[in-house]
Amino acid sequence: MGPVARTPEVVSRRALNRALLARQMLLRPVKLSAAAAIERLVGMQAQAPNLPYVGLWARLQGFHHEELSELMRSRRAVRTSLMRNTIHLVTTEDARRLKPIFQPLHERGFFRGSPWGRDLKTMNPDRLLEAGREIMGERPHTVAELARLLAPRFPDYDSLSLAYGVRYMLPMVFTTPRGIWQAGGPVALTTVHAWLGDSATTAITPEDLVLRYLAAFGPASPADMRAWSGLAMRPAFEKLGNRLVTFRDEHGIELFDLPKSPRPAANTAAPVLFLPDYDNILLAHADRTRIMAPGQHLGLFSSNGIMKGSVLVDGFVRASWKPVKEKTGTTLAITPFEESIRNQDRAPVTAEGLRLLAFLAPGERHKIEFGDAKTGATPPPKPVAGARSRPRALPATRPAPRRRPRPPSGSTASRRRA
Repeated sequence: MGPVARTPEVVSRRALNRALLARQMLLRPVKLSAAAAIERLVGMQAQAPNLPYVGLWARLQGFHHEELSELMRSRRAVRTSLMRNTIHLVTTEDARRLKPIFQPLHERGFFRGSPWGRDLKTMNPDRLLEAGREIMGERPHTVAELARLLAPRFPDYDSLSLAYGVRYMLPMVFTTPRGIWQAGGPVALTTVHAWLGDSATTAITPEDLVLRYLAAFGPASPADMRAWSGLAMRPAFEKLGNRLVTFRDEHGIELFDLPKSPRPAANTAAPVLFLPDYDNILLAHADRTRIMAPGQHLGLFSSNGIMKGSVLVDGFVRASWKPVKEKTGTTLAITPFEESIRNQDRAPVTAEGLRLLAFLAPGERHKIEFGDAKTGATPPPKPVAGARSRPRALPATRPAPRRRPRPPSGSTASRRRA
């Protein structure tokens, strides 16, 4: 008789939450450089240039704006389209390693999911890429500028479609001054080669990407990783085989993990946390209930260009936050979801909110304001006994349709904040 297969351990929703917080450096502030933290997180969502600053502030001891600004100025960190075809902040080393594995995703998204891509079905893409490399290699350009420069070369095609073709088919990065703390400037791009130069860095393998994802977001399923990355990664999970351990969630879904990654107890204390709009902790799983209440969705946090984010109490999203500039200073407006913040949680929420305001608007007068609860999502579970909270546009060359088609996901036109 052969050995009896071991039944995988069931990991509760709260235990998954604590594992996620631990790997995201959110159970307690970590003493780490900004560059090392960005790499540990496998990049940070950066549709709006200032979002990663708040994300690092929430995770690192003594983080100052200038540390990340200097990384951007010196080109040791860059913003580029990667996971889910959206803009992420990564170190230069990771930009070179990650870009090749995600480049086919950008091309598929452009040709299959975009009206701009359908406009170019009949053209020779090599001619377009040759022109794009020439133009974008000279100096950074906005998509609108690129469209104007491409139009005379390809008069039979829509100029904006041409520009987005170059944007998605060539490996590109977003250039400074955007990405430097509170710096303005155009949403300009150039090629990875023009901005970062030559490198012998090899592309990451699918298996190594799985290992890095699990280290930052595990335990997780292949479907979870696909939600985070936009890539089908099940073959890489299977290839890793016994290098991974397996669990099951409360619904019976198989989860994979690294054997030695932290998996704290479900009743581990979690601090009050203020995270930026679209922090990857909210986007990294097909089933987001390990961090959000059942029924909650990202539309609750959509800020339309205004700095905004989520408030976590006892490890789960409980409210949104938004700084409001006033004559006398800055007020942090907190809007709870479904039910008001409990009285015993208001003091730590206030303390952490004031700490955030000191980071966002130093030297001003600060105030915390709790608004009425916003309905539309199921409230999170009640805290477990023993778990404590502690502070802590350019016109087309042909007539435009009645309704302007939407650019590819993650594009500069679909995300004005880029």
